[in-house]
Amino acid sequence: MDALCNSLEELPNVTTSTIRPPARPNRRATGPVVKSTFRPEIQGLRSLAVLMVVSYHIWIGRVSGGVDVFLLISAFLMTLQFTSRFKQRRPMDLLRHWLHLFRRLLPAVVVVLFGTLAATFAFLPPTRWVEVVNQAWASLFYYENWLLQTLAVNYYATDHSLASPVQHFWSLSIQAQVFILWPVIFAVMAVICRKFDLRYRASLAYVFALIFVVSLTYSIIFTANNQAVAYFDTFARLWEFALGTLVALILPALDFSKPVRVAMGWIGVAAMLSCGILLQVQTAFPGFVALWPTLAAVAVIAAGQTGSRFGVDRILSSKFLVRLGDNSYALYLWHWPILVIALAWSGKDHAGWLSGTAIVALALILAFLTTKYVEKPFREWKWPEVKRRRAAISIAVCLAVACTPLLGFQYKQYLDQKAAETQAFNDNPGAHALLPGYVDQVSEDAKTLPTAEQLPEDWAHLGGTCEGASQPEDKTLQENCQQNDVGDDATKSIVVLGDSHAQQWLAALGPLAEAQHWKVTALLLGGCPFMPENPDADKHCNDFNSAAFKYVAAHTPDSVFMVGTKAAPSSPDEELVYGFEQSVTNFNDLGIQVVAIRDNPRYDHNVTECALSKGVDSPDCKSDLHDVLAAESPFASVQGKFGNAAFLDMTDLLCNGVQCPSVIGNVFVYLDDNHLSKTYVTSMGEMFDERWFAATGWER
Repeated sequence: MDALCNSLEELPNVTTSTIRPPARPNRRATGPVVKSTFRPEIQGLRSLAVLMVVSYHIWIGRVSGGVDVFLLISAFLMTLQFTSRFKQRRPMDLLRHWLHLFRRLLPAVVVVLFGTLAATFAFLPPTRWVEVVNQAWASLFYYENWLLQTLAVNYYATDHSLASPVQHFWSLSIQAQVFILWPVIFAVMAVICRKFDLRYRASLAYVFALIFVVSLTYSIIFTANNQAVAYFDTFARLWEFALGTLVALILPALDFSKPVRVAMGWIGVAAMLSCGILLQVQTAFPGFVALWPTLAAVAVIAAGQTGSRFGVDRILSSKFLVRLGDNSYALYLWHWPILVIALAWSGKDHAGWLSGTAIVALALILAFLTTKYVEKPFREWKWPEVKRRRAAISIAVCLAVACTPLLGFQYKQYLDQKAAETQAFNDNPGAHALLPGYVDQVSEDAKTLPTAEQLPEDWAHLGGTCEGASQPEDKTLQENCQQNDVGDDATKSIVVLGDSHAQQWLAALGPLAEAQHWKVTALLLGGCPFMPENPDADKHCNDFNSAAFKYVAAHTPDSVFMVGTKAAPSSPDEELVYGFEQSVTNFNDLGIQVVAIRDNPRYDHNVTECALSKGVDSPDCKSDLHDVLAAESPFASVQGKFGNAAFLDMTDLLCNGVQCPSVIGNVFVYLDDNHLSKTYVTSMGEMFDERWFAATGWER
């Protein structure tokens, strides 16, 4: 699931027609040698890379290495352009360069984003709309890779139906960032070389060799420690661009014989095609293993036009691959959103050979139409090239067109939010609807809260990150620590430990703590419930919990809050969290009270999307209580065992005693298949407060 990078290759302002490496002459020919200004084999190399990217994504579900090839080619072409400017003593004119570049990149992007947004609103559930719109903004302004880093997206997940349809813009974002950085380096080095009479190409070679070594070293280390984040890191990818630049700088000095170049071409293509099949990229890219596809591409570029009937360049220079290369940018842009939306609409987690072929066919058609009627006309439009102001205007118009639907959607969200805030309590009582004596007063046109679009964002948080005395020394804890804004004069202190199932209760505990002037610090790591060393847990989780325990021991809060049981999805197999008794004993030995809450029911399907698609009253969207939780709380087996432990059970406010609905009191209970919505937990606030005081014995 490599987000492919096809966009790179379509360097609109640096086409293959600008490439002027020496064409290999026919040594037997007589007469003057004419150098070709067009390298069709590089256009074919692009096509081969895009075919790898598309086929691996759609049919194989693995990273192809095509993205790395595109990064290298883009830098190769850009380097030729700027070294040519220096040699011809033309001004670098970076502003004009950037305006020219983005004026030609944006039109196709705008069309694809428009089409993707329309398909998103038509075929994807509303719960995914906000995510797509947020990523569309990031894609349009070329910071999608940074956004995906913060989301820690697993780009290798085999279920593409759950991915964002614009997620593939991460590669375009890295490309654009380098397209801004590289020209600055070229321009600065041009000034230095002219001032001190240095050789331009040689000086550039030293600079980019340094970038290559430093970036590759960083990439190897970062990838080994956190590949999911390193995959989208700009600096971890700079070495691939630097390698392309070095090839462009050094290639003119190389002189391989024809047989060697024929062999290099075939070896390079074979290595490229086999990369995604032979390598376990899930544990290596973009570290040193990415040298495989990039060096393979270097071999093909260095082989050049061999003039041999046995050379692979004859195939790469074929009309089909050259023509496909002309459409490669648009094909990259279209194939991913079509794949994601088709899978989500069909309910499948991967494409079969038949459906995959249909996806490829549609992507090819849309790519051809986009190239012919959008990209090519804008590329050949002379008006914006006359003045910088005109180029800037054309870019602004493109951005305005793309921003219109995004701003419209967000404005509608704002209006919906304001309308929801004005709704009377009677319209959205939430958990109050399950209290004895409740009288239903929900009006006929009342909206269910939170709105479907806002559900994915309906997470509970405290006021801010941990600061001052509360800030952990451990770096991992620092990144996962939040606290409320109660000062040092707090009457009591609480540390919340665990994962997202502990976090969701901050929607009730947070307001209680604010009202009582308690200090709350939360140390939370997704997918890692608090427990002692567990041989079945991953090392990161065990290390985090060990550091969290040391933090609690050092700060000795009045209480530790944690989830004490774990429910199984759509099953009554509920049990105590691993090592729960040991954890309580360890904290009690430190004089710290433990407040443990029972887990909420979990499901093997998204109950909220079920309610949205089939209706709140559909039996598919409700579960019998005895099917999702144990008949007796696992806490019963440890009740009275500890000297200082309190137990909370909110099950009666999540289920009506018989069933567990997806909507209670006109409020969505869940965000997804196992997490409670902040809105619903907030509606339990009063009851949570009462049970907290009753269980802990604390005074108000």
